[in-house]
Amino acid sequence: MSLLQFGNSWATRASEAGPPLSVRARALSPSGNTEVLVQEGKARGFRESGPASTAPRSPVASDYKGPHAVQSLSLHPVLVPRTLLLPALCPGLAMAPTLPLLLALVTVVIPGPGGAQVSINPIEVFLPRGASLQVNCSSSCSENLNLGLETQWPKREVESELRWKLFELSDIEEDSKPLCFETCGTIQSSASATIILYSVPKHVELDPLPTWQQVGKNLTLRCLVDGGTPRSQLSVMLLRGEEVLYRQPVDVDRKNPKEITTTVLVSRDDHEANFSCRTELDLRPLGLALFTNVSMTRQLWTFDLPLTIPKLDTPDLLEVGTKQKVLCSLEDLFPASEAQISLELGGHTLISKSRNHGDLVLATALVEVTAELEGTQQLRCVLELANQTLIAERTLNIYSFSAPALTLSQPNVSEGNQVTVSCEASGGALVVNLTGAPLGTPSPKVEFPSPKVEFPLTARAKDDKEQLSCSATLKVAGQVLFKTRTLELQVLYGPYLDDSDCRGNWTWEEGSQQTLKCEARGNPPPHTLNCNRKGDGAPLPIGVVKSVSRAMNGTYVCYAESSRGNVTRDVFLRVVYYDPTLIIILVVMLVTVVLISTAVIYFYNRQRKIRIYKLQRAQEEAMKLKAQAPPH
Repeated sequence: MSLLQFGNSWATRASEAGPPLSVRARALSPSGNTEVLVQEGKARGFRESGPASTAPRSPVASDYKGPHAVQSLSLHPVLVPRTLLLPALCPGLAMAPTLPLLLALVTVVIPGPGGAQVSINPIEVFLPRGASLQVNCSSSCSENLNLGLETQWPKREVESELRWKLFELSDIEEDSKPLCFETCGTIQSSASATIILYSVPKHVELDPLPTWQQVGKNLTLRCLVDGGTPRSQLSVMLLRGEEVLYRQPVDVDRKNPKEITTTVLVSRDDHEANFSCRTELDLRPLGLALFTNVSMTRQLWTFDLPLTIPKLDTPDLLEVGTKQKVLCSLEDLFPASEAQISLELGGHTLISKSRNHGDLVLATALVEVTAELEGTQQLRCVLELANQTLIAERTLNIYSFSAPALTLSQPNVSEGNQVTVSCEASGGALVVNLTGAPLGTPSPKVEFPSPKVEFPLTARAKDDKEQLSCSATLKVAGQVLFKTRTLELQVLYGPYLDDSDCRGNWTWEEGSQQTLKCEARGNPPPHTLNCNRKGDGAPLPIGVVKSVSRAMNGTYVCYAESSRGNVTRDVFLRVVYYDPTLIIILVVMLVTVVLISTAVIYFYNRQRKIRIYKLQRAQEEAMKLKAQAPPH
């Protein structure tokens, strides 16, 4: 039978024989110089033990009053706890909160048979993990006493006398029940105490967060708590900044690590938010303090992608020899500043510039279309954000298409001569058409696609400066493309002075301002144009005449000359003017007519008034005669 089993059996017998044990003791911290003091049967703090302090009094037999005198508690005042350094208790922390000892200094006496008594101090003690504890075993046995302490922890006997022994236990790592036992003669008895350890978790870690977390998805936070006792007083909190997201007590086996998990619905506001895990060992209900331990902070990066892919903005057809701007954009992206966007053409990355504005990201590149790219090429826009890649693709058709060649058999053709017009296309042109032929000239008819068209043209003066147009068509990817070349026809002719150029009859009023329009036509233009009067050779100014005089009246000959010859035309100018004598006669006649008319009107009105007066007198006389006649 082990000593523990042996002691327990006698403890049972002793409890049947009399009152319970009386226990006194003191406890030491890991440094060995902190004494536990008692209040109401439980220690609430420590005091420093050293050379200047008073050593604890060793219990003696006189402390016990006999088998029936138990039943009282030995009380001592409370002192300030000593601060402990915790590198051994909480690895990874340089400093930790004060961890005081808490014990019950209760003296419980268990009388053995024949009046012998064995006791253990303390009966219940709260210690930080790894601390030391002094346990006092005492007995009232007076002869043949064998006194000892059974425990699983390293121990040494500090002091002893005839009826008591003081043991020091060290490196206490678990809750346990040390047992004091005695043999008094042939009688055996024992007494046990309870040691309860407490410690902050030695390891609190928040699992690494995803490199990126998508907005609108649930994020699982996992916190691993290793150690920490008693776990009934331990709780864990998951934090976002200082906001408590989840709180849970840790009430599992203290030997096993505890994993605490919760989920968070991620929003854009969580971008670059700090998450952590904090433990709280709340020993305040036991008269001690609240001890906390916090994990390393982890930062979260969030992202949000639209349901659409990037938008490529560029023509489907690109012509060799041109430069084309290519754009790729995407909206409703978060955070747009972290997005990487690139453009590729034909497997080669283009030199592009990207910028973002709010939730929009945009990349632009200037493509120089070379002959090496001719054919079908893939344009790709690749957008990368977080661990996501969005790709937009577009098929481009790169073609080469030169404008057709429009030529004349001779650059300048004289009026009446023939010239051959030729229109020729290259580079895969399907159809060539020639338009803009002068009026009266039949346009060539192309019955089937042809790379070349030509026809003869008889030049006329009115055909000068006519626009000839040659167009070619090319079909690429279902689209018909056009290229056109124009040429101006130069016809040498003249000079000409037709009625449309220089009118032959002019009538001007003397003293008025007039403009003589007379302009000779020709190619090249006539270098000489003048008008002179027949007979005296007086010149007629061409252009603006500020004041027309009657002396300008007459017939003029207009003469035009160019390198291709000369031409003349008669111009008749008539100046209208009026004679002063005729004007006087007309005025006298007008005055005479006015006077005669006035006299006629006067005499007519006078005669009319006389007739009216005579009529009124005749009417008055008739009325008088009627009034004088006798009645019938």
